[in-house]
Amino acid sequence: GRFPLRVELDSLDDKALYEILTRPKNSLLKQYSQLLKTENLELEFDDEAIKEIAKIASRANEEMQDIGARRLHTVIEKLLEDLSFEADEYAGKKFVVDKK
Repeated sequence: GRFPLRVELDSLDDKALYEILTRPKNSLLKQYSQLLKTENLELEFDDEAIKEIAKIASRANEEMQDIGARRLHTVIEKLLEDLSFEADEYAGKKFVVDKK
């Protein structure tokens, strides 16, 4: 069952979202890199790109429903959508995601 309590939490800012993307041993970025590695594709994110992803997720949470860190998954999924679906065409290549 559910607890009959409701708690309001503070929104995560850019810095908190950046930490979520970089600090955990099994961060979302590492998971995507490992997933694409199964397709023989190397994926890296430079630091400025990670900051931009965090900023985009933070802005999206402000403008739409605030879903917290789950927004990171949505942003990264959209960013890598084409690469994920066409990974077999890029086998053996390395991609570096930058701010641009």
